[in-house]
Amino acid sequence: MWSFIGRFISTNWIAFLVVSIGWEVLELYLPYDFAIESNINKISDLIVNTIGFWVGVRLRNSSSS
Repeated sequence: MWSFIGRFISTNWIAFLVVSIGWEVLELYLPYDFAIESNINKISDLIVNTIGFWVGVRLRNSSSS
């Protein structure tokens, strides 16, 4: 998902960080089973999200050159 967003929709790192980190914080307060995960999983989610967004931004930049 983040690769697609970075490639086709936005290259704004601030917006990406706010949404990505905001979702992980929101999951702490959601009363649903899908939102229950370990801190290690939350950190790995942020790492994978960042890599995905970075790849999307790189693809956008390489295709516009």
